[in-house]
Amino acid sequence: MPKRADRACTERRVGALSEAAEERKAARLLAGLGLLTLKLNVQGQVGWPDRLVVLPGGRVLFVEMKLVGGKATARQVLVHRALRGLGHRVETCSSAAEVVALAVEASE
Repeated sequence: MPKRADRACTERRVGALSEAAEERKAARLLAGLGLLTLKLNVQGQVGWPDRLVVLPGGRVLFVEMKLVGGKATARQVLVHRALRGLGHRVETCSSAAEVVALAVEASE
């Protein structure tokens, strides 16, 4: 059984859907567009973005899902900064539609 804090995380809402539900919806929509996505769960590491979207042309987009008005943790800020420093695009989104729009724009 998940710890109380873990349950609280899965119950956070973005409009009518939870963060996790929005993330799953984005993955389904992106797959329908022929894009690959991976749920990032880096063992022993915290602060990594939630999703990796594989784009055409050997590019990737890292996506962090947050509630509207949600803020990244200090560790997330560090990891995102490091990824950007290596030339990767890292975006914070609050809805599946926002993820899809970013991925489509980045694919062009």
